[in-house]
Amino acid sequence: MLYQLILGNRLYFSWSIAAYLMVEKFDLSDHFDIKIVHPEAEADVARFLKDIPPARTLPTMITPEGVVVSDSSAIAEELSSRFPDAQMWPSNPAARAMARTVAAEMHSSFGGLRGGWPVNLRHTFQGAVAPPNIERELDRLETIWANARAKTCADGPWLCGAYSLADAIFAPMASRLATYKFDTRPVTKSYVAAHLGDPAFRKWRADGLANDPVMPKFDLDLPFDDWPN
Repeated sequence: MLYQLILGNRLYFSWSIAAYLMVEKFDLSDHFDIKIVHPEAEADVARFLKDIPPARTLPTMITPEGVVVSDSSAIAEELSSRFPDAQMWPSNPAARAMARTVAAEMHSSFGGLRGGWPVNLRHTFQGAVAPPNIERELDRLETIWANARAKTCADGPWLCGAYSLADAIFAPMASRLATYKFDTRPVTKSYVAAHLGDPAFRKWRADGLANDPVMPKFDLDLPFDDWPN
């Protein structure tokens, strides 16, 4: 019996990006029935998940036993436990500890960026100005990304060596920094570029552009630029 994964609009629903990459990047697609739903607002999500209590949030995973897993960090940990051969966390203990640390910080922090600058994969915006609290969050991202790479001696594009759950969890943030042209710090710039060039991320965005409705409420009153190639 397959797992079910219910995700929101691919162009705007940030944690749905992360959950999709947890499945796609670790070759778990054959185990999943993935469904995309299109609520028009956050308050509308419950209508699409009315038969899947109790949280009714996106993303939601339903296990073959019928257990509803409704938080992206819980989805990550459950997948890691159920598919140990996929090596979703680094095998090296030090790198694994670092990956879990930065992933947890992403999940619990950066409220300014997450609240004020929504994910939008359709285009970028010209002239977005980060207020001081967002500048501090951008500095913090640069610090933790640089530290993770240095402490784990990462020699590829990802944070802790090979692509891990930490990278999947940070993918929505990387896209957000590209959207508002906040990817100016050196480590940030290279890390964001790695996500934008990743085939799984590019497939997610292409499928969203081809199939998902435009939601104008996610557009700021700023001039548009094309999405980076």
